[in-house]
Amino acid sequence: MWIARTVAALNEALVAARQAHGGLALVPTMGALHAGHLALLEVARAAAAGVAVSIFVNPTQFAPSEDFARYPREEAADLEKLRNAGCDLVWLPSVAEMYPPGDATRIDMEGPALGWEGALRPAHFRGVATVVAKLFGQVRPDAAVFGEKDWQQLQVINRLAADLLLPVRVVGAPIVREPDGLAMSSRNRFLTPAERAAAPALYAALSFVRDAMARGTSPDDALLAGRARLVEHAFALDYLALVDGETLIATDRATPHARLIAAARLGALRLLDNIAAA
Repeated sequence: MWIARTVAALNEALVAARQAHGGLALVPTMGALHAGHLALLEVARAAAAGVAVSIFVNPTQFAPSEDFARYPREEAADLEKLRNAGCDLVWLPSVAEMYPPGDATRIDMEGPALGWEGALRPAHFRGVATVVAKLFGQVRPDAAVFGEKDWQQLQVINRLAADLLLPVRVVGAPIVREPDGLAMSSRNRFLTPAERAAAPALYAALSFVRDAMARGTSPDDALLAGRARLVEHAFALDYLALVDGETLIATDRATPHARLIAAARLGALRLLDNIAAA
């Protein structure tokens, strides 16, 4: 497994990796890897012969009030997991390597970046789009794999690649869940025991809304009931909405292309989840 920490070392490793494997699929991560991340590697391996993983906690996608400093960093454990999973190349840039002196370019997104996370965290997708464009330019992968848990982010990256004509195939990977339905996340470790017991109610509320609509309940009534269920479980709700899966525009039709998306706080932690609406 090649490990690169500078762009120069990355370029050397990429030459060797492509000679060994041909095509490369990239899995961008912020580290603190869990079974959900490792599932992304399996999807990446199906997309290309070689697999590269980036580990970079990107400061530009965090607001000053968010948990950049607290975000878990576990490099040694992450590298061991990646070796065991058969990763071929790991890109571990520093902040100075990713944003060197004089760096002055940022990418502002519209379309699927508007609303929801884009409204609640105004600088977030600017940081995400910028760092993903940098990663695509640095690694030049044939494919890139992103988890569907951050559904809006996945659509933003799809739009970014299409609009900038980037030669990379963006692949979405299904959400990996705990046995009780909670979507896996590196931040779940910050839940207290009581919060962890309550956390699966987010997925349960999404499933309730989907099933209610399938039985003929109007989307408005189903969403209203789903929101009430979350409040009953002590969630501070940011949104629970039915949207077009590609554009993220709110819709009142539970079509196969629609998505139920949710974000809510449980104690100090903010949880995101989504499911297909039909």
